[in-house]
Amino acid sequence: MASQNVEIALEFTPNPNSLKYVVNQTLVPRGAYHFKRENKDDGSPLAQRLFGSLEGLLAVTIGRSFITITKSDIAEWDEIHSACQKLIQSHLAEGLEAVSPDFFKNESGSSDTSELAKKIQKILDDEIRPAVAMDGGDVVFDRFENGIVHLFMEGSCSGCPSSSLTLKMGIEARLKELIPEVQEVVAVQ
Repeated sequence: MASQNVEIALEFTPNPNSLKYVVNQTLVPRGAYHFKRENKDDGSPLAQRLFGSLEGLLAVTIGRSFITITKSDIAEWDEIHSACQKLIQSHLAEGLEAVSPDFFKNESGSSDTSELAKKIQKILDDEIRPAVAMDGGDVVFDRFENGIVHLFMEGSCSGCPSSSLTLKMGIEARLKELIPEVQEVVAVQ
């Protein structure tokens, strides 16, 4: 297989334990997908390779053209960053998949199919997720219940010191503005 030209640009995120690698390839068709070390066999050959090689890595989020890595508090960026960049470069240059096509077949979203849930999901997909992805993170709709929107904060958003500000001042304010039934937005742990 011929080697592909892979360009990688490093971007810092608001989360001191996460780095975002922007690549010149489309890695997934839409959204962002989060893989944790404890579930490392969940459908991403790239995440499996990173977890298998880097001890201090906790999570890998793969978006349309980026990979966000999140390290443990005790791991050092000096040890992780260059190894991570080399592994990403090598993996993509070999033409290997970042996420297995079978993963998308098994992809399941929220089971909440109410009209309000669909409206919330559309706002998240059209406005909020693209903005959050710019910082290497993602927000995933879980459910709408008793006026409360429940979201998963993933990628650089998970554990980020400013994620509560993003959640309340950004996401909650926008959803309340557009959907009067929304009273609050909370993160699901």
